[in-house]
Amino acid sequence: MTQPSVILATASYDHTIRFWEAKSGRCYRTIQYPDSQVNRLEITPNKHYLAAAGNPHIRLFDVNSNTPQPVMSYDQHTSNVMAVGFQCDGNWMYSGSEDGTVKIWDLRAPVCQMEYESRAAVNTVVLHPNQTELISGDQNGNIRVWDLTANSCSCELVPEVDTAVRSLTVMWDGSLVVAANNHGTCYVWRLMRGTQTMTNFEPLHKLQAHDGYILKCLLSPEFCEPHRYLATASSDHTVKIWNVDGFKLEKTLIGHQRWVWDCVFSVDGAYLITASSDTTARLWSMSTGEDIKVYQGHHKATTCCALHDGAEPAAC
Repeated sequence: MTQPSVILATASYDHTIRFWEAKSGRCYRTIQYPDSQVNRLEITPNKHYLAAAGNPHIRLFDVNSNTPQPVMSYDQHTSNVMAVGFQCDGNWMYSGSEDGTVKIWDLRAPVCQMEYESRAAVNTVVLHPNQTELISGDQNGNIRVWDLTANSCSCELVPEVDTAVRSLTVMWDGSLVVAANNHGTCYVWRLMRGTQTMTNFEPLHKLQAHDGYILKCLLSPEFCEPHRYLATASSDHTVKIWNVDGFKLEKTLIGHQRWVWDCVFSVDGAYLITASSDTTARLWSMSTGEDIKVYQGHHKATTCCALHDGAEPAAC
């Protein structure tokens, strides 16, 4: 198979992963995933592989072949894997699970290289752009920074006691971090670097974004500059787009009929892909706020989406 320049994939409670032609909306490949639901999808920086986080494993699929079997399986979590992502060179992968751990994996081996104990079900993990810190959010409301150099937890904070942190996102330049919770609230911190290498959180803003749950929050990418946006996907069926300058509401994306579980920006921030319980994924124009493509083919809730429409990375 020749590699498409845009990789778009979705996963659903119907136990399939689908690959789509972004412009036409045509599904060109379906992978059966009978073992569990898929909680999260992520594409490697070089566009070669797709990671699917399930229960309790992570499976790695070849993007550029029709082989239905995974090329690797990572099986050391003991419960739902809720977060997965890659270091910028694609040398290693990180994951977070409801088993209370954050793990680091060498992509070439199915054995966990490092493990951090969060002591509560982990819902979300993001990698700081410095590539040396992971930030996790858990069901008990804890946010923890894991220093990969010192192999320790360097920072802990609890924005709202006993309120699950559902999603975390970090600005591409490391200047901001946003945590979204089950009460529809986003907490925004400025990330400051002290004399130590440790990242310090300086409270910046508290945003009551939705009345329902926020299931995903996401800051816009580097090539969206000078515009900076925060997208919040919610159980209220909408996605809201906020201007990071003052956190004013720019647009509300209306079209999904049920919960919106996931969203991902195009590399230039001009488009947003969303995944919903209404079985569809949608492509939205950020300039108009309209949906310009609906991806239909799943038979049950579409719970996650992944998009890679950028260049392969130079050395980071």
